[in-house]
Parts: sequence; structure tokens; C-alpha cells
Amino acid sequence: MYAEDQLLPLSGLQHLVFCERQWALIHLEQQWEENRLTAEGNLLHEAAHREGKESRPGVKICRGLRLRSLRLGLSGQADIVEFHDRQPFPVEYKRGKPKADLSDSIQICAQAMCLEEMLDLTIPSGALFYGTTRRRLDVVFDETLRHDVERLAERMHDLHKKRCTPIVEYAPKCDNCSLLEVCLPKQRKDASRYLLSNIRVVAEGQ
Repeated sequence: MYAEDQLLPLSGLQHLVFCERQWALIHLEQQWEENRLTAEGNLLHEAAHREGKESRPGVKICRGLRLRSLRLGLSGQADIVEFHDRQPFPVEYKRGKPKADLSDSIQICAQAMCLEEMLDLTIPSGALFYGTTRRRLDVVFDETLRHDVERLAERMHDLHKKRCTPIVEYAPKCDNCSLLEVCLPKQRKDASRYLLSNIRVVAEGQ
């Protein structure tokens, strides 16, 4: 169990899945750069949180609900939690369309696990709403996904404790990262090659 002052942002799980270096630059080094993608995502989240609470027949909708889990060491905010006859159903808003990785599913599952701890119940599923497709994608919180959340939360706390910013290789996904100009993965790779080549020259000359 973690103490209140040890809780880390739940949203960091998504950054960690995308790239451990991105997570460290944001959450350890406090680096952040806006681009079109992050700006669109912020607007979508603001719209989801704006209305507060509302009720429909059989459904109560809470927006911007604060979340925490002392077991996982996470805290955050849900875009929307629908209560169907008191059964919570979290909904996370995302810009764009479904991703190839599980980062969005892990984030919504972590929200559900926080709610389960807070309300002492089980939440079997939730949904992701994508701005481009304008559709919901249902997510089942199975044991595999829950294990991934626990593993990533533990990894995030480990990196935070070590205050370690990992070094990673350039990949095509880097081009869509808002921290591309901060991280400079291509230049770092070129610099590594330069140093290695000079070390070889010196070694061969001896």
C-alpha cells in the first residue's frame, strides 16, 4: 500500500506504454510541449469534464470524478463515469482513432481498478470514445489487462524512485511525439555512432 503523498498520476501509464523515455521526460524532468495532437486531446477532455453531473432514466453521469488507488499508488480523474443502477461504467474520451497498442485500454482499466477500490465493488467493463470515429469501443477488464496495469504501475514507481530517464532507440512513432524536439532521438543515435566510430579508430591506432 502506498501513502497519499506517494501516488503518481494515473495518466502516466499511457505515456509509459508509448515510451518509457517520454514518461520520464514528462513526469521526472517536467518537460512538456504542445502539438496539434495534444491540443486536440486537451479540448476533448475539457468538453467531457465541463458538464458536471446529469441524470437520465436509469443512468447517472458523473464527469471529472477524482480517482485514487492506494494499492496501485495511482491518482487521477475520470472523464465520465456512468452509473447504471449504481453499477459504474467508466468512459474515457480520446482524440483520433483506436491505437495499435493497449495504452488506452490500460488507462481505462486503471480507472476502473481505482473505482473498485474506492467503492468496494467489481467493474467488469468500460468504454473508450474516439473523436475521429465518434464511436465507443467497449473494453473488458480481464485478468490479463489488470495484470498489465499492476505491472506498469510497479514499473512507474520503480522509475520514479530511481529518478531515471531511460535511453531508447528512435522508432517511427517518435515522429508523432510532442517531445520529439526535446528528446532528439535521431541526433542521439547519430552521436552514439560518432563516438563508437572514434573509439574504434583510437583502439585500432594503438
